[in-house]
Amino acid sequence: MAYQTILQEYMLIPPVTRAYTTACVVTTLAVQLDLVSPFQLYFNPTLILTRYCRMLEEGSFRGRTADFIVMFVFGSVLMVICAFFVNLVFLGQAFTIMIVYVWSRRNIHIRLNFFGLMNFHDIYYFPFRLLIYHGSF
Repeated sequence: MAYQTILQEYMLIPPVTRAYTTACVVTTLAVQLDLVSPFQLYFNPTLILTRYCRMLEEGSFRGRTADFIVMFVFGSVLMVICAFFVNLVFLGQAFTIMIVYVWSRRNIHIRLNFFGLMNFHDIYYFPFRLLIYHGSF
């Protein structure tokens, strides 16, 4: 019965967010089962912000799955190109910040509670606060 509830909840997630989350979980399992070396792939579960990806797909991109996929592909290609110039090896955090950046630009009037500690009224700068919090500078 719990399996059916989890499966139903999983199927309620929009298709692109569901595929992205599934890919993250499968990748993690592949590393844990030694199918992929951790040196070939870096995974940090605290950096996957499925919430913002889901809200972006259900909100701004509702009914426009192809546009959402184009955003994913465009952002990925742009990050790979930039990685050559700045010698960036792990692109997962950059991709996550891209999703949060687009989400924050499309939802500027939302009040945001950051880890239950701080309330933000100006989420325009939220992606930059995340960068500072994760020590990316």
